[in-house]
Amino acid sequence: MRQMIAHAILGTMIASAGVQPAAAQATRSASSSQRPNILFIMTDQQHAGMLSCAGNPHLRTPAMDALAAAGTRFELAYATNPVCVPSRFSLQTGRMPSVIGMRSNEGKLPVPEPICAESLGPLLRKAGYKCAYGGKDHTPTDLSGYMMTHGYELLTRDERDNLAARCAEFLARPHDRPFFLFVSFINPHDICYMAINDHLRSEGKPIRTNPASQFCERLLDQARSSGDLAAFVRDHCPPLPDNFEVPSLEPSCIRTEYVEPVAFRQFAREHYSADMWRLHRWLYCRLTESVDAQIAIVLNALRDAGLEHNTLVVFTSDHGDMDAAHRLEHKSVLYEESVHVPLIVSWKGKLPAGRVDRTHLISNGLDLLPTLCDFADIEPPADLPGRSIRPLLEGKADDWRDYVVSESQNGRMVRTQRYKYCLYDRGENREMLIDLQNDPGEMRNLVGSPDHREVLNAHRALLQRWVRQQADDMAAAYLIPPEPQS
Repeated sequence: MRQMIAHAILGTMIASAGVQPAAAQATRSASSSQRPNILFIMTDQQHAGMLSCAGNPHLRTPAMDALAAAGTRFELAYATNPVCVPSRFSLQTGRMPSVIGMRSNEGKLPVPEPICAESLGPLLRKAGYKCAYGGKDHTPTDLSGYMMTHGYELLTRDERDNLAARCAEFLARPHDRPFFLFVSFINPHDICYMAINDHLRSEGKPIRTNPASQFCERLLDQARSSGDLAAFVRDHCPPLPDNFEVPSLEPSCIRTEYVEPVAFRQFAREHYSADMWRLHRWLYCRLTESVDAQIAIVLNALRDAGLEHNTLVVFTSDHGDMDAAHRLEHKSVLYEESVHVPLIVSWKGKLPAGRVDRTHLISNGLDLLPTLCDFADIEPPADLPGRSIRPLLEGKADDWRDYVVSESQNGRMVRTQRYKYCLYDRGENREMLIDLQNDPGEMRNLVGSPDHREVLNAHRALLQRWVRQQADDMAAAYLIPPEPQS
């Protein structure tokens, strides 16, 4: 079945609009000397609220804040899927994960070669860019192999301090043509190890001892060594979020397909005390600060090399973390903390500085590839569903999309300006309709509200339209159509 999907995509792409894949390799008009360098910085598992410039008082992120001060921070950016492999597939290809039949971290799914050839590294390399990659890859095997063979020079697979150092060395090199440097840090992803190890301890089993787990344990030792954990939590840990409790009409699919199948997730939701959740939030802040320090090394190297004024800098994350919302940690679900991500774009002296865009709905997985092609003066692949955000950055956009869509292993999400509609493929309360203006914590499911029947039907119709346009056969099987008008 997966091979059939791959071959069907291949045929569609070749036939699409009569455009051959090689057409996307050509630059449009500008010479390479006029095109900016591109520095793409990505963290892992950082939700949109985990920056001090976003108003979070429980951490300090000076490097990320400096990027925001020099550019535009988008407050309505979403991942195409709130888990690593599908989100990273989208960021490299500009396509929804469902286009290759991907639901979750299925790294062995076949990726047609035309999709690989039109991914970021190969696209920019064929257009004359020097492309380099460092850190976490975690894309499907076919795509990863193609990217590293036909696109990027691999600087290092280290995901922490050595990554920052190697990228600084790259930036200090002489550059006779524009470069594209993709920097992929692991943190604050290490937050996963707190629940994993706590669950192992509860069963009397040895905890994980890899470097990531050890790093978390060292941080947590600060709290344990205080002698009074309750006092440490009271004096140093963030409070519980306003949406800490589980919504009464939460889709049962979240429990049966996300929580219960993974022992440490279930352990945290059912057994963590309020103090443990607050400690979890404290650790998440510290891990975010640690990656901010690594980002600072890269940004300082860019400045020291005299490259700030001819380098476009993009910062985002592959997905978020639940951060104690609804008594959940980790990602994968379609709640805001999991799917809503940071996005900052900066180009000193060329783009407006210090702007916050609170209006435009962005898909980082779909929109960033067309955006980078736009700045690099490359014709993007003709059949991509995303759009360049360059007009938004330059204040020239007068028309933009009305909604974005995200996928998950068991569901789909439509986010409009005010509302959010989620549909899961099984269980009770399969639909969830949220008024984000009045209920940003997603505590009140409005699907059964007579006052919101028209809004619900409109969002059902939007999802049907998207699924039809994207040939998303996985979701088509469980869609709920709009009710007939009386």
